Formats: sequence, C-alpha cells, structure tokens
Amino acid sequence: MSPRKPNMESSIYFGADGWWHGRVTMGVKSDGGPDRRHRRARTEAEIKRKVKELERQRDQGRAPAAGRKPTVAAWMETYLTDIASLKLKPRSLDDYWSKTRNDIIPGVGKHRIDKLQPEHLERMYRAMLDAGHAPSHVVKVHRILSRALKIAHRRRVVGENVATLVDPPSIDETEANPFTKEEAKAFLEAAARRPTFMRWIVGVGMRFRQGETLGLRWSYVDLEAELFRPEWQLQRLTWRHGCDDPQACGQRLHRFEPCPPDCPTHKGYKRGCPKPRAKTCIKHASACPERKDGGLTFTRPKTKKSRNAVPIPPVFIPFLLDHKAQQEAMREAAGELWQEHDVVFSRPDGRPLDPRVDYEEFKELLKKAGIDDRRLYDGSRHTAGTILNELGVDMPTIMEILRHTQISQTRRYVKGRSHLSKDAMRRMGEFFVPPPAPPSVPEPGPTETRSETADTRADRARRRRRIR
Repeated sequence: MSPRKPNMESSIYFGADGWWHGRVTMGVKSDGGPDRRHRRARTEAEIKRKVKELERQRDQGRAPAAGRKPTVAAWMETYLTDIASLKLKPRSLDDYWSKTRNDIIPGVGKHRIDKLQPEHLERMYRAMLDAGHAPSHVVKVHRILSRALKIAHRRRVVGENVATLVDPPSIDETEANPFTKEEAKAFLEAAARRPTFMRWIVGVGMRFRQGETLGLRWSYVDLEAELFRPEWQLQRLTWRHGCDDPQACGQRLHRFEPCPPDCPTHKGYKRGCPKPRAKTCIKHASACPERKDGGLTFTRPKTKKSRNAVPIPPVFIPFLLDHKAQQEAMREAAGELWQEHDVVFSRPDGRPLDPRVDYEEFKELLKKAGIDDRRLYDGSRHTAGTILNELGVDMPTIMEILRHTQISQTRRYVKGRSHLSKDAMRRMGEFFVPPPAPPSVPEPGPTETRSETADTRADRARRRRRIR
C-alpha cells in the first residue's frame, strides 16, 4: 500500500482511458469541502506542465474560483446589475447596458467567460466595423468589456483578462471647431432678441456645458459675490419599469417575428429592420403606467471638480438682474400654472428648458449668424478655452476656469489660431535673424534743415569758381 500523500500535494497518474490525469488541491470550497481540480493530457510532460501551472496559480493566489463559470452574457448582467450600478452615473449605466445588449451579448455572449479568447473579441470588433459602426463606438465597447473582465479577474472568476491582449481600433480624435471672436459676437447678436439670450451668454461666455447651463438654479447663484455654483445638471434619463411584471407590461409593443422581405416600414434605416425581441424582453419602460426614474432629471455633475464655483464677469451682472426680473413677470403671468423648479433658465410655465429644443435653437442661431455647422460643445466649452488663450490667459488658469482635472485635457479644448501661429513664428524668426537696419542718413545741423544745408554748399562752390 502506497503511503498517503501530504495535504496540498498534487497527484499524477496514467488512467485506463489512455490519458494522463493530474489532480491538484487548490484549497477549500465555499461549503467547506476540498477544492480538487482535475486536468488531463495525452503525454506525461503535458500533464506535468498543466499541474505546475495550477500549482503556480494557487501559490500566487490567482487561481480561478471553483464551480462552473458563467457565460459572458451572464457575467455582464451580474457586473452591470450588482457592481457597476453602485458606481456609475445613471446616464453612463444606461450606455453600458445599451452596448452590452446590442453589441457584446450578440457578439460573444454565449462563450463561457473562462473560454473567451482574444480571437473572439477581434472577430467581434471586425464585424462591428463591417456593419458600419464608428471606430470610437468599438473602442467604447472594448472598454466596457475590458472593465467587466478586469473585475472578473480580480474576483478570480477567470485567470486572465483576455481584453488586455487585444488592441482595439485606433480612432482619430475629433478636432474641435470653436467660434472665432468675431463668430462668437455674431452668434450672440443673433440671439440678442430672444427670451433665451442670457442662456447663450452663459453657455458661450462662461464655459458651461449644456446640462450645467440648463440645470443652474437661483439658489446657487450669488450675485453679490459674483459666483455661479454648478451643483446640479439637467439630464434626460431612461425610464424604468415600476410595475411588478415588466415583461407582460411591454408585451403588446414587442415584435417577436422578423420583418418580411423588402420591408417598407424600415426601408432606408441605417441598420435595417430591427431584430425580433426575445420572449423575456423587458424594454418599453417609457410606456409603463408606473414608470419611474426617467425623463428630465436634476443630477449631480460627474466629478467634484465640476462643482467648483465659477466667477461671473461683472459686466454680466446687469443682464442677470434684468433676466431675473423678466422671469418674475413670467411667474406672475402664469399664475397657478407656474411649476417652481428654481431654475435660472425656464419655460413660460417654470419648467426647465428641454435640451432637445435648446439644441435645435443652437442650430437655428448658427444659420441666422451665418456660421457653418458645428457641435454645441464647440460653441461653448471649446470656444471659451480658445478665446481665453487668445486673450493671453495662461494654460493653468484656463484649466481652473474650465474645471478640468488634468492640463492635458485643457490642451485638447484650446485650439490654436493660424494668425497667432504666424505672428509667433515671425517673432521667432526675428529673434534668430534680426531684420536689416535702415540706411543711415546724415543728420542736419542743430539750426539747419537738410535742404538749407544742400543750398549753402552749392553757393560756396559757385563763389570758388568766380575767385579762380
């Protein structure tokens, strides 16, 4: 009888099935029983390599947890429901869910998470690009999946985060197209006669994002200290079901059968006809009679730096006082229909401005001012940073005004102007090669002009000839 092996020692043997087998004690399961892992191989050398790899993972504390591993789809649901929801803002969480349902689960969702290979991700990314997705979209999907796999690796659900072995598509950074000083003035002149004029003054002249501007409240405006405190922002969040059975609630709106060939309903759609819904679909929360947590909502800015107080230019104070008086007149005219939200920029009934309507107005003002089309972000944040730079404000100060956490982020917001670059290079050239000095001209005497001096010399020459 062979002696009993010490605890935690592995065993290797050749089985009757013609395979080499190895068993490694990894520790204890959650129920208290021993956690013995099994490996098999065709050769003794191969089984020894597999056993040593398991022992190395055990000794380094990196061994995957015991039990059958979930699929990628199951892990993503666990990650988003129980882990990411504790940290992410609602809008970010909605974006994670959207890309998971539409891209990650159809692409690699059926793979077991411990069997996922880099080649699987590369094929998914290539298919997404072939389907017309922008490289930036694919990169976002890669980051979401990589983050989920990182948590799985940290919790020893998998032995390695395979997303770190894959290079996502490279993306070209979107070039900023801010207003010039002349365009900024033309834009504000186009908005001058509108009730929302002060909103554009704040948005273009004070570096606020759209959500921060529309979410400003009078409670956080200190006109005496000349400070705005952007403690809140206005965002449109996705509705959630408030009923007990979301699946039955939205069933009447589900499409379970594929569209017929040459479907006229979705003709011209970029992605074609929508895929049929699964029987377990719980979407259409916006139609739920008890819907919740959606629509226009005041939320906190993403970072603490974003809530820093912003100085108000003193010349803006009279405009703000006049705007507040006009809003008081609107409140009196609305009477009982007024809905108090304490917002600085409101509709005639007191509700906050709708971001969609605000965006459409921005596009209208661009046309009215004769400015080429551009993003709303370019007309506010990028414009403010660039004009501050043109006015000679140093980069650290611009960083503080824009409430950035890194100077590199500020540099992406500040776009150089060609005329400033030409002037700078002109001065650089004159530093190395000074321009030629003008030709020297003899200065006239203290009491003579140049013409008088020339006439005197001519007279003297004539007198000399007469004497001779």
